[in-house]
Parts: sequence; structure tokens; C-alpha cells
Amino acid sequence: MASHHATPLKFLAPGWFSVVMGLSGLTLAWVRAVPYAGDSAQTVAWVLGMSAALVMTLLFVLSLLRRLRHPQAFMEDLHHPVRHVFVAAFPVSLILLATVAFALSGDSALARVTWLFGSVSQILVTVWVLSRWLNTGDAGKPAISFWTGITPALLIAVVGNVVVPLAGVRLGFPEWAAAQFGVGLFFWIVVLTLIFVRLGQHGMWPERLLPATFITVAPPSVIGLAVLQLGAPVLVSWMAWGIAVFFLLWSASMLKRLRSTSFSVTFWALSFPLASLTALTLRLSENAALWFGVLAMLMLCLTSLLVTMLVFGTLRGLLNGTLLLPEPGPASAPATPVSGAVA
Repeated sequence: MASHHATPLKFLAPGWFSVVMGLSGLTLAWVRAVPYAGDSAQTVAWVLGMSAALVMTLLFVLSLLRRLRHPQAFMEDLHHPVRHVFVAAFPVSLILLATVAFALSGDSALARVTWLFGSVSQILVTVWVLSRWLNTGDAGKPAISFWTGITPALLIAVVGNVVVPLAGVRLGFPEWAAAQFGVGLFFWIVVLTLIFVRLGQHGMWPERLLPATFITVAPPSVIGLAVLQLGAPVLVSWMAWGIAVFFLLWSASMLKRLRSTSFSVTFWALSFPLASLTALTLRLSENAALWFGVLAMLMLCLTSLLVTMLVFGTLRGLLNGTLLLPEPGPASAPATPVSGAVA
């Protein structure tokens, strides 16, 4: 155990960027709350946005150090049947930070460059992840079940493209944003189908990946916001909102099991999906009944409380040394992608 504590950097897998996604998503939700809470909401959004940028910078520097000091660990992440998809958390974080920068400060060279780099990186990661499907079972490679990698975490890598229009349209790239959004929208249906087939034919993903189930809430929530940027009727957003609420209720049905799961950074998988649904609810409340606005603000409070709990849980785990550890069980076993899927 002492050796693990001596090298925590070795276990800083790409999934840690989900912290940036959660903080950025909550920032955008608070921006949407400005019509209700005024300057105080704007202040909270600035604090959250700066925190997201700070965490992003820290994780980026530490990830570079990890790449230099522990190249084998980095390559293991890239070849892991589950963990490889979390590489996409980095470009999605960049796109979200560019969106945050635009929402707080308007158009800028920094927002454009960050968005462009994130957008291109995201589509390349999507191609890379899906190209693995074409190379499954190559001669000379160990046979790993295709279904091992079919978890809700796959949505980050493949459907993360739907985040692009949130800032892309207003930054002056509407055609590009629409094209990349189309890729994400198409594969949202594909990946969802595969997830349900996996559940029916091969059972649930491992216990430590249970929080990732909530990732299913994110795509329809982001799609509901993105289609408004692309000029779709508001009723399309209401449809997306209904789908997102369904997946929230569906995922919440296993909260009892979730409570018995020890805390890991995987729990950050709850943050961005709930924040994006909150942002969509706040956006739709602008032209809805009063009670819907009250619901939106209640969701904002609950999501903010959740993220606060995640922050304290993460800090506690880092201080007591329970987070940056190797995943339990043999790394080669398909049934144990567990905490390392994010951690």
C-alpha cells in the first residue's frame, strides 16, 4: 500500500477531467439563473467558472507529468476496454470551458482557440474510439469482449460531439457545429441501443461504474440546449427535456445500490448530466409557467449541493489516500474495469 501512496500520479487517469465537466456544467446552469437571481447568480457563475479553469490547468499539468513519468500507465489507459473512452473527457472539458468563457465574457480569441482545439480533438477521439470496433479480434491481439466496453461512459467519447453548438454557433462556426452535432446525434441512438442490448444480453456494468449510469441524462439535456442554438423550434427542446427526465428517473431507480458503493471519482459522472438538465430546465422556464421556474431553481440548488458534496468527497479522498489507487482485481479481467474506469 505504501508504494501506491508514493506514486499517486500514476493513477491520475483521464477520467479526472470529469471534475472540469461538472464544474463547467454547473457554471452554465448558474448563468441561466441570472434572470431569477440577478448579480448574485452571475457572481456564483464567475467563481465556478474560474474554479473549472483552475482545475483544468492543474489536471492538464499533472497529466503531462504523468505521461512523462509513467508512460506505461498512460498506455494502459489507452488500451483498457473501458477506461480508454474517458480520454474524451479532456476535449469535452475544453469545449465546455470555451462555452463558459463565452457565456461570462463574450467572444474572445481565447474562447475561439479553446473551442476549435476542443472541437477538433473531440471528433478525432470519436473516430479513434470507434475505430477500435473495426479492429476487435485482430490477429495477435488478446480477445476482449466487445460488450465489456459498452457502458454509459461510451457516451462521453461518441455523443460528446453534441456539446459543440453550445458556443460554436455564436462563435461564428454554425455549419461546423451543426455537422459535428449531427455525428453526436446519430451515435447517441446507436450507443443507447448497444447499452440496452448489453443490459439484456450481458447484464449490468460493474458496481464501481454504477454512477456512470447517470451519464445517460447528459445527451438529451445538451441536445435540448444545442438545437435552440441551431434554430430548431422550442418544442424539440421540450421533447429532449422529457427524454432527459426519463433517464434521470431511470438512473435514480438504483440510488439504493449507489449508496452502498464506496466513493470514487466515478461519482463525478453525476455532476455534468444533472447540471446540463438543470440548465435546460432554466432555459425552458423562460417561457413556461411560474411553477416550472420554481422547479428549475430547486434543481439548481440540489445540483449545486451535489457538486459541493462531490468536491468535499474528492478532497477528503485525496487527503486520506483512497482515490489515486490502482483498480482492484486483475487489470486483464473484463469484469473489473471498476474505479479505474474513471480513477
